[in-house]
Amino acid sequence: MSFSIHRSQEHGFDLINIKDESNGTVISLLPGFGAILHGFSVLTPDGSTFNVIDHYSDLAELKRDLARSFKGPKLSPFPCRIRDGVYRFEGKTLQFSRLFGDGTAIHGLIYDKPFSVLEEAADDHAGMVLLEHSYRREDPGYPFDYDCQVRYILHSGSVLEVRTSVTNLDRTVIPIADGWHPYFRLGGKVDDWSLQFFSEAIVEFDRQLIPTGRLVLYNVFETPRRIGDTFLDNCFSLKPDLVSAACEIRNPMSGLTISFFPDASYPYLQIYTPSARTSLAVENLSGAPDCFSNKMGLTQLPPGHSQIFTVRYEVGFR
Repeated sequence: MSFSIHRSQEHGFDLINIKDESNGTVISLLPGFGAILHGFSVLTPDGSTFNVIDHYSDLAELKRDLARSFKGPKLSPFPCRIRDGVYRFEGKTLQFSRLFGDGTAIHGLIYDKPFSVLEEAADDHAGMVLLEHSYRREDPGYPFDYDCQVRYILHSGSVLEVRTSVTNLDRTVIPIADGWHPYFRLGGKVDDWSLQFFSEAIVEFDRQLIPTGRLVLYNVFETPRRIGDTFLDNCFSLKPDLVSAACEIRNPMSGLTISFFPDASYPYLQIYTPSARTSLAVENLSGAPDCFSNKMGLTQLPPGHSQIFTVRYEVGFR
């Protein structure tokens, strides 16, 4: 078979790996903590291996930093921030118990939770791993039951499809938004990379990175442009019905390129340049920050119904 699946232990991590035997591409997953995408390793033109995911170096670092840097986990039932951790739904005021240092609730409730492996399969066409976490009203701010399944599918040509399915197991409608928080690296500094994405507008933020309600035209990176000293920690609404990649980052020195293809379930894109400037967080979001309150992209999921969110990453050299 062209694809295979194997497990490994590395620096305290229990990993499950999907490999394309034909070109050496390996996807490494960390089910024990938020279904983290730990690795997306490809062969370079000189035959060496390069991991485009900026990951935690060992288990100790992950446990220390995950709740601050959020490298790679599933963000559910909401991404980004909710002001003061408070929102109203179905006539009730709800308050999250877990708050970030700035007083907001951030990046959901399962980014550090264990996922179980439900299914794995490999053949000549693809390799697939299906992970699941069952949330059962553990936080008073989210008194609902739902299942979150994440299906990682490695296709030929170093193409990774990530398909998330959220199923409402409660007796009432539940609010849901979905997101990812992978940090990507291309070698060297972000300043020297080029960035392109197709946005309709930037979501205006206040000082707490909460939307003000205003959308402002933004097309600075509509053509490929060197990032330079640009600092980003912003959310953008994407142009709909794109045929080409919604976003692309490239290191012109090596030609290493990552292209992002979210489907219509992810109409928002959050981009963040960490202070070290050796990686770039590119986050596909189904809803804008604070969407539980501002309703920007919020999904209200009926009992027994499921919602699927899909994004595809393509890695190559050109």
